Order: sequence, then C-alpha cells, then structure tokens
Amino acid sequence: MNRRQRRKFIPSTWIIATKQTKAHAYYALYAIDWKRGGRLSWEGWNQLEDLLQFRIPIKRKAGGRKSSSTPAVKIAKRALHLHLNEAQFEELEQLFYQPFSKNRWGTFLQMNRSQHVTK
Repeated sequence: MNRRQRRKFIPSTWIIATKQTKAHAYYALYAIDWKRGGRLSWEGWNQLEDLLQFRIPIKRKAGGRKSSSTPAVKIAKRALHLHLNEAQFEELEQLFYQPFSKNRWGTFLQMNRSQHVTK
C-alpha cells in the first residue's frame, strides 16, 4: 500500500452509540476503517433527530483538497446501533482512543450489539 492509499480513510463500519442517563439520552457516531485501522468520531447530540441532520465530511480523493458531505441519515440505515449504559459507553471511548486492535473491537461489538438496522 503506498502513502496515498494509507492516508485514505474508507469507513467500513458505522456505529451509532446511545448512552441513556437519568435525565436524557446522549448520541455519538463512530466510523471504523478495519483495513487501515482508522477511526473517526462525532459526539454531542442529545436528540436522534439532530444527529440524523448532521452532514458527515468525507474527502473525495485521498490527499485531495475538495471534500463533500454525506447526510447521517444515509449512514444510519446501515449503522450498528448500540444502546449502552454508562460503563459500556466509557469502555467504548477507551477502546476508541487506544491503539487499534481488531480482536478487542470484535469482542466489544459482539458483546454489545443490540441490532443491525437494514431498512
């Protein structure tokens, strides 16, 4: 794989994580590129409608300057939806910022997967 291909980020798994607290829900969107070990995240929504209106910035070409955006509602159709408690959400955040390990990610997703939306 050359340098340009290594810099390219192609998400193969999208995760919408929901953390339910006593007062309200908290939503976060994660993207994982399994082949290159890349991860991106967008966090901070209190309502699912706000998350679905978010436009995800994705570069058109690796190393290019132009970028386009994809609405999160398109991503939500094929994303894994995880409903997590506070401890599970904290484990997800720690896993996200540690060195990439397919085994740890696979174990976490297998244990916490609630459903895969295919609508």
